[in-house]
Amino acid sequence: MLNLSSIDIKRTSMKQFGCKVLVIFILLFLLVNCKKKEENQIQITVPAVTTQTPADITTTSATVGGNISNNGGGSIFQKGVCYSFNQNPSISDSVIYDHDVKINYTCKLSGLIPNTLYYVKAFAINNAGIAYGNQVTFTTLKQIGFPTVITFSITGITQDSATSGGDVTNDGGATVTARGVCWSISQLPTISNNHTTDGSDTGSFASKISRLSMKTSYYVRAYATNSFGTSYGNQVSFITSDSSSGQPCPGLPSITYEEKTYHTILIGTQCWLKENLNVGIRINGIQNQDPANGQKEKYCYGDVESNCDTYGGLYQWDEMMQGSSTSGIQGICPTGWHVPTDAEWTMLTTYLGGENVAGGKMKSNAGWYNGGNSSNSSGFSAVPGGLRYYDGRFAHMGDYGYLWSSQDHDTTNAWYRVLSYADTKVSRDFDKKVLGFSVRCIKD
Repeated sequence: MLNLSSIDIKRTSMKQFGCKVLVIFILLFLLVNCKKKEENQIQITVPAVTTQTPADITTTSATVGGNISNNGGGSIFQKGVCYSFNQNPSISDSVIYDHDVKINYTCKLSGLIPNTLYYVKAFAINNAGIAYGNQVTFTTLKQIGFPTVITFSITGITQDSATSGGDVTNDGGATVTARGVCWSISQLPTISNNHTTDGSDTGSFASKISRLSMKTSYYVRAYATNSFGTSYGNQVSFITSDSSSGQPCPGLPSITYEEKTYHTILIGTQCWLKENLNVGIRINGIQNQDPANGQKEKYCYGDVESNCDTYGGLYQWDEMMQGSSTSGIQGICPTGWHVPTDAEWTMLTTYLGGENVAGGKMKSNAGWYNGGNSSNSSGFSAVPGGLRYYDGRFAHMGDYGYLWSSQDHDTTNAWYRVLSYADTKVSRDFDKKVLGFSVRCIKD
């Protein structure tokens, strides 16, 4: 027999349980939906990043970096710095990435160009996009190297002193703190040898070389020092004079001839005029000089009178000899002087060490192209007066100096000496007497 009361109670319990389950399900559904809604309401933005001040700057590198103060609500998956020669760099320019997890990071830039301005920005990237920091700048350091210096030719040579100097044409990227010349009796002198100190910085300077030994060969180089080191110029050389050579002739420092003053120089036992002869009336190069017309005639290079003032006149051999063919004659020289013989030229060059080196010792320190390989250690002061050709043209002023002897070779040719800017030689040769060469006079 069924107990209806018991069945009703069970039905009621089942209904209550079902309601509870339904309520729990509804609550869970609402809770999940609220959570999703809350999550959907979170907005991810780009990060906040600032650029660090550059540090450790060298000629080709620097250290830069960034500080990420806010990730924007999302994960940072790339960060680093970008840089460029131009303002407002981006990741389309040069980029260095940082793979560390730190929010403050640094990057080493390398392979940079010396003495160059760079623009830099830090950057950081999350799902919302890329953010750049503020722009900073830095300039790489100058590339520092040795200074560049040129050695001047030697002038003012005496028994115990001389004058030189140099020109610092480039400081090498750093301030030149010392400059001067150094010298020694051995080649390639350095500042560990005798040297002067003649100021600082770039530009030209003069140097006095002193406390030298008589009749001694010396080598000289200019130098310049900066923080990178010391560099040296080209080497030049000279020979100090002895107790007689290189000085004016005793008791006769100069003479006046036809209203012009000539100085003297004693070389060995020979007394020479120190300047090329410059006497006579100038005629144009297209004309021939006439030794029989009763007046001295000269050519001036380019038919310009002022060139005679600098280099002396140019003379055809017959005009110089005043119509004679006797070697050693006075010619157009002053009384008590004469045109040097071929043998007297040889005596001079032999005394100065031979034809291969005598030219450098005879040439003036001024006027020669590219310095002329000259030291003028003898004091002879030969100048590059050039020549007058057969047809009246002039050539080689600044490059060559031609000096007649009074010795003819035959009826149409005579011996002479020539000095070139290109070497230290004195060459002996003969050529047509109708050429126009310079003249030096030697004391009887």
